[in-house]
Amino acid sequence: MPKKVYPKELKESVFKRLAPPNAEKVSDLAKELDIPKNTLYSWRAKVLNESSATSKRASKWTSKDKFQAVLETASLSELETSKYCREKGIHLKELKSWAKQCQNANDNKLEDPKELKDNLKNEQQKNKELQKELRYKENAIWGDPNDD
Repeated sequence: MPKKVYPKELKESVFKRLAPPNAEKVSDLAKELDIPKNTLYSWRAKVLNESSATSKRASKWTSKDKFQAVLETASLSELETSKYCREKGIHLKELKSWAKQCQNANDNKLEDPKELKDNLKNEQQKNKELQKELRYKENAIWGDPNDD
């Protein structure tokens, strides 16, 4: 039995009808259009694979890309922002996190290197004293290992 070829326009219209928010059931479309369900499922899977392959994973986004996404969505409504996120393959929660990071980007104050050096020196001294105290307590409990 020869393979039936469907016009591209038909495929596109079917995919639009299968896509959210008003997604129709594959079985209903199959009956209505007299197209096998498996064919409709394969069309849908192919389109979904193509769209997910072209969108970047959120973990692969550079900070420049994240900033650009925040700028592009700043003036959009929540519905438009959700659509943008679906098209780009990111979650709305991630986008909001990026926006918060952008807002707080200049809040980080640089600490004085001299102050950092002094703090490090103090911490090293505390560490040295604690190590000495620990050795003293170990010897009191377990005895001096050199006495054996």
